[in-house]
Amino acid sequence: MDLQSVNSSAISAVGYDESTQQMKIRFKQGKVYDFCRVPKHIFQSLMSASSKGTYYNDHIRDKYQC
Repeated sequence: MDLQSVNSSAISAVGYDESTQQMKIRFKQGKVYDFCRVPKHIFQSLMSASSKGTYYNDHIRDKYQC
């Protein structure tokens, strides 16, 4: 899965595989987290959010565990 760099103070890159609904997020501090069964609209909303860190905290964090 390719990761796309994003403009965020907390997140450095995001990847998404539509066929498996897996998402990968790399944070600025270097940690990478995998998320499973992530609907495509969640990924798209994260990528278009003005604050990706806030969107992550509100809609992704502690959800979609693998």
